[in-house]
Amino acid sequence: MLESAAYLETASGSKYLVQLCKHFAHKITVSYSETHGECQFSCGTSLLDADEKGLRLVATSEDEEGLAQTQHVIESHLLRFAFREDLQPLDWRRQDASQTAT
Repeated sequence: MLESAAYLETASGSKYLVQLCKHFAHKITVSYSETHGECQFSCGTSLLDADEKGLRLVATSEDEEGLAQTQHVIESHLLRFAFREDLQPLDWRRQDASQTAT
């Protein structure tokens, strides 16, 4: 399983989490609360965790193409919803499960 994570420092982490999950719920399986969300895309899964300092996003997929697509879907929507913050592209960091296995 391939995995990458990004963090957005923002006071609106919970707001963006809920907004993203409500938006995606019209087309895919989504579960969420004010602080945690999970989106099941055909290309991969995205986990979102919000706290008072920001929003952590984790994308997972079976392959490179799916991982890139999952990251793009989440990031493009987040940047659109957070347009008032003039955000830069997210810094996705790989955290593949194979790197942590012994």
